[in-house]
Amino acid sequence: MYWTLELASYLEEAPWPATKDELIDYVIRSGAPVEVIENLQELEDETEVYEGIEDIWPDYPTHDDFFFNEDEY
Repeated sequence: MYWTLELASYLEEAPWPATKDELIDYVIRSGAPVEVIENLQELEDETEVYEGIEDIWPDYPTHDDFFFNEDEY
């Protein structure tokens, strides 16, 4: 399973919290690339409820990762 920002962007508007099956159904209906569906199918726990993309991709960059604090420089 590999994630990129582009692939993860298809989950930004997903109906969180959601199970694996709900997420797969959502990305199929939204026209996401096959890679997104394949990544979700590789999730192990069928019954776990995911609260957000961070539960699926722990290294998902947040807004803070791109925040530039001018006061530091």
